[in-house]
Amino acid sequence: MLPTPDEMITPQGGMQSSSSPSKITGVIVSYNPDTNALRQLATAVAPQLDQLLVVDNGSCADVGLGDAMPADIIRLDNNYGIARAQNIGIEKARANGADYVLLLDQDSVPAPDMVATLLAAILVKEAEGSKVACAGPRYTDSRKLDAAPFVRLEGLRLKRQTCERPAAIIDVDFLIASGCLIPLSTIEAVGDMVEEMFIDYVDIEWGLRAKAKGYRSYGVCGAFMEHALGDESIAFGKRHVPVHSPLRHYYHVRNAIWLCRQPWLTKRWRVVLLWRVVCQFGFFSLMTAPRLQHAGMMTVGLFHGIINRMGKK
Repeated sequence: MLPTPDEMITPQGGMQSSSSPSKITGVIVSYNPDTNALRQLATAVAPQLDQLLVVDNGSCADVGLGDAMPADIIRLDNNYGIARAQNIGIEKARANGADYVLLLDQDSVPAPDMVATLLAAILVKEAEGSKVACAGPRYTDSRKLDAAPFVRLEGLRLKRQTCERPAAIIDVDFLIASGCLIPLSTIEAVGDMVEEMFIDYVDIEWGLRAKAKGYRSYGVCGAFMEHALGDESIAFGKRHVPVHSPLRHYYHVRNAIWLCRQPWLTKRWRVVLLWRVVCQFGFFSLMTAPRLQHAGMMTVGLFHGIINRMGKK
């Protein structure tokens, strides 16, 4: 059972009070997972929660999700995409009376105090008068590559936000879904994840939509999680660039173009996302094999984004 907020110390060191304990449900979305890694995640996060759900997105046959898993399993009959699986988990959490939902991918491992630290940060920001969209941890790639920064749009650039103080809570434009703690009241106000996106940009779209409605996302420097990005990575200068399959790059491009067409998105974000598509197209067409497949799938994604052909490819 998670400690009640009145028993927790905020990242600033002050006490935070609450009249009743907050109920948190974790939602792990799995698809043909490494069972040992999934069990490691569930074992690490279950003690931090009131309830843990695994929404399995139509995995092949038996993937070992059995009695040894410290979670309730929701088995879907097909792969409906991460957004629908998240929404199913969110609805189950809502039905069970949860106050917060913690979203997790199958390839993440949170620190033992991650959830409590995220909740404390949310309470601090709410006490300051902020409408909180979500709070997320610092994370590193589980293969010990670059630390992934928090980002915020400044001008026409996505600027990396560093943790200058261990207890800092950083205002960001969006967070990756895995490790993201969201008040259910915010989801009620902002809306669920967009299922037509299927996968990729789902968390970016939701974060930017929440921001357009006056809600703020926060990166919490005192919360930690390991998370694998991409199937592999390519060293490019001082950075390691995550690389996905040609199919995933299709979704990247298609969903970015679709997002640019949404009327609530700001002009600055449209410019940034379109430039990002140009850079992705050039980089992955030239630097990743099989180059023709990457270029071809991104071209199809561009076309489908323009004509609004969404859903599963």
